[in-house]
Amino acid sequence: MFYYVKGPVAHVEPYLAVIDCGGVGYACRTTQNTLSRLERGREATLYTYLNVREDAMELYGFYSENERNCFEMLLGVSGVGPKAALSILSAATPEGLASAIITGDERALTAAQGVGKKIAQRVILELKDKLAKGQLPAPGGESYGGTGVTVIPQNKASEAAAALAVLGYSSQEVSLALKGIDLDALSLEEIVRQALKKMVK
Repeated sequence: MFYYVKGPVAHVEPYLAVIDCGGVGYACRTTQNTLSRLERGREATLYTYLNVREDAMELYGFYSENERNCFEMLLGVSGVGPKAALSILSAATPEGLASAIITGDERALTAAQGVGKKIAQRVILELKDKLAKGQLPAPGGESYGGTGVTVIPQNKASEAAAALAVLGYSSQEVSLALKGIDLDALSLEEIVRQALKKMVK
């Protein structure tokens, strides 16, 4: 329904930003990472997701499309609701979340407020499983599974490609984005961060 809202930031509080669009204040629930980039009175663009329930309609807004995509991806995990998804994305950037999923780093997810070990394991398991089953695009046409067993890439180039695939990028986009990045010298998260910067230019 809404792709984004754009206007001056009228109000901020924990997990909430109000954007003034032509005299109408849109209350967007959001992450601490997005809030850290906003300043009251300054214009901002938030990419939105409308959550419709029987008793309420809630608008969520994110500083980048990557963060919004991660939010939607997390909502697809059984037992993860909007509150837990916001908490996870407040503790981890999109690239940090992607690398945590690919490397199985539960601690990166349990650092989020209210997210325990069981939810962290479920997020990692279900999203790895989607990648393995081809429900998320596999970089380079590779298959990381196919027998019901998730196979995790063993080098940084493959891990970075898989992490970008988790974020929804095609194999062609991933290949172009990784060109020219020093894969040996940088950490997985930094490789993903630099690749994402190239793709949004």
